[in-house]
Amino acid sequence: MPRKRTNPQDYALPKRVYKGRSAYEWHPASGGAIRLCALDQPIHEVWRAYEEKVKESDKASTVQHLVNSFFQSADFQELATETRKDYRKYAKKVLPVFGKMNVNKVKPEHVRLYMDKRGLQSRTQANREHAFFSRCFRFGYERGLCKSNPCKGVRKFKEKGRKRYITDIEYNALYKAADPVIQVAMELAYLCCARQGDILAMRTSQILEDGIFIAQGKTGVEQIKEWSPRLHKAIALSKRLTDKPGVVSTFVVCQADGSRFTRDGFSSRWRKTRSKVREKTGLPMDFTFHDLKAKGISDLDGTLQEKQEISGHKDIRQTARYDRKVHKVRAVDSKKSK
Repeated sequence: MPRKRTNPQDYALPKRVYKGRSAYEWHPASGGAIRLCALDQPIHEVWRAYEEKVKESDKASTVQHLVNSFFQSADFQELATETRKDYRKYAKKVLPVFGKMNVNKVKPEHVRLYMDKRGLQSRTQANREHAFFSRCFRFGYERGLCKSNPCKGVRKFKEKGRKRYITDIEYNALYKAADPVIQVAMELAYLCCARQGDILAMRTSQILEDGIFIAQGKTGVEQIKEWSPRLHKAIALSKRLTDKPGVVSTFVVCQADGSRFTRDGFSSRWRKTRSKVREKTGLPMDFTFHDLKAKGISDLDGTLQEKQEISGHKDIRQTARYDRKVHKVRAVDSKKSK
């Protein structure tokens, strides 16, 4: 029930607007007092100031404002470059649906409905967008921008772990048909069990006497991948990627002018190479660049613990998911090999 006005003339004021010591003040339901204008201003000016503040408040309470605040935060800037790029991509899907909504009116059932509809197109992308949306609300909740996280408790779709193992026939066919850029990247991914992002960001200063220094962008694990004949050959090939005399790039995998490849630019080149090999050989070539890392881990000799050390994974269960080669086991009546 609204508070009774002491002065009957004050009933001409907007709801929750009162006279302060030196100015008219709006006391929103969320708390606090917002100055509108001086006490000597006419009523129509009070209403004008009130409506402007309400509009500003409504805009500051939208999902769009929450996401913008997250994108401008130090938390966002501390994320890996590719993660930031992915989050902006996810925002383009989420904001057309939720952008104009008040942050405190987004309910778990709304998120569930979005997931169900988005999942008809791609369950994997629905899960990624859910994670992004939840990250924004967690950021807002910790800073008083929203009262709760509506994504909490909304289940993601169950994802099947990838089991695709690239055979030697497929690898060799792709390598043979690829240009030097793809060849160098393939070898680094396979031999060093490295991610695409770490390969594209690799600098020539990381090439050391003992091997190649790699600080994984995702886990932060730092390693020196020791030299092997194939690794030496890949680095030697990388030095011939620029096509202009005197041009020296600071990137190991670089464009002809020495500049760095963007993720999208390299991915496009990768897809075209696979398509060309698929048409020429009839092989499915239905694997991703990231599957090259899994092939490297799968082809490593040694125990799972030894593979974990080389791969740089912090959790051995993650290494187990990358170990995709089908293992040979004895039949019940077969003899143990000595």
